[in-house]
Amino acid sequence: MRRTKILQTPQNGNTHRKLISAKIYITLKPTVNDPEGITVKNGLHSLGFDIVDSVRFGKYIEVNLSTDDVKQASEEVEDMCQKLLANPVIEQYSFEMASPDN
Repeated sequence: MRRTKILQTPQNGNTHRKLISAKIYITLKPTVNDPEGITVKNGLHSLGFDIVDSVRFGKYIEVNLSTDDVKQASEEVEDMCQKLLANPVIEQYSFEMASPDN
């Protein structure tokens, strides 16, 4: 049986204590055209930043998890990425686990 420590907060009642933070990076696969990146690259060139060779856009997501089990948290984040956060056909992802900022 798993126990979760609950903390009271005045804003929203009960919340789970955040013990692990996942920092998730999602980008288009290298073979996928990135029109947003191309537009930004062209904009940077028009502003005089001629050293910019390429730009790729992506997403950054932070998820705080109520567990101190890094293996479980990592497995859950992997599952989240595969099922919802990333489109495996056109996107790739990576993540790192850390203690959340207080």
